[in-house]
Amino acid sequence: MEASTPSQSRREFNDAEAVARAFTFADLSSYSFRQRFLIRLADIAFYTIIRLVGSTIRYEVRGWENFEAATQNDQKPIHTFWHNRIFAAIHFWQKRSIVVMTSQSFDGEYIARFIQRFGSGAARGSSTRGGLPALIEMKRLIRLGYGAAFTIDGPKGPRYVAKVGAVLLAKKTGQPILPFTITAKHFWEARKSWDRTQAPYPFTRALVDIAPPIFVSADAGKEELEAKRDELQGVLDELERRGREWANGRQ
Repeated sequence: MEASTPSQSRREFNDAEAVARAFTFADLSSYSFRQRFLIRLADIAFYTIIRLVGSTIRYEVRGWENFEAATQNDQKPIHTFWHNRIFAAIHFWQKRSIVVMTSQSFDGEYIARFIQRFGSGAARGSSTRGGLPALIEMKRLIRLGYGAAFTIDGPKGPRYVAKVGAVLLAKKTGQPILPFTITAKHFWEARKSWDRTQAPYPFTRALVDIAPPIFVSADAGKEELEAKRDELQGVLDELERRGREWANGRQ
C-alpha cells in the first residue's frame, strides 16, 4: 500500500473541509446576539413549515426523462430555478446531496441552515458578493460527487432574469445545466419581497417541469457563454409560461 504524498494529504484535507463547510452549520460568532437568535428561529420555523406543508403537496412531474439524461454516466447536473420557488424546490429535491449557492448575508445564513436540514449543502457566495470563491467551492464539490443548484435570478434580482453563474460552472466542470420550475396551483406570495417568494398552500397540486439539459463547451468564450445564458433564460421563460397555463387549467 502506497503512502500518501504531502500534496495528496493536503488535497484530501481541503476536500474534507469543503464538504464540512457545505453540509454543517456555519459559526455565527460574527453576528450579534439578536441576529443569532433570529437566524436560528427563522431556520427552525421555515424548516418545520416546509417539511409539514411539503409532505401534503401532490406533485405532477413532467420531463423526468430529462433528469435521467442529465444524470446518466454519473453526471452531476447543475439545477437552475427561480429564486421565488426555493421552498418547493428544496422539499422536492431533498436528500440528494445537492449544493446550493446561497448569499453571504443574514438572510442567506438562515436559508443555508434549513437547506442543510433537508440534506442539501450550501456554498456561500453570490453574483454580488463572494461569487468566485463559491464557484470554486462548487467545482470542488462536483468533483467529489455532489450535485449543484442555483437560484438563477438571486440573490437580489431582477426577478426572472437569469445570471451567468450556472453557465460558468458548467464550462468549468463539463456537467449539464438542468433547468426546472415548480408551479403550485395555490400559494401565498410575499408581494413586498423583490422576488415575490411563493409558499405553496397545504394539499395543493404542484407541477414540476424539467427541461432538457444544456451543455457548455470547456473552451466557450464570452460570446458562447452569453448565448448559453440567453438559451437558459429562454428555457426558463418557457417553463414559466407552461406552468402558468397548467395552473390556469389550460394544459
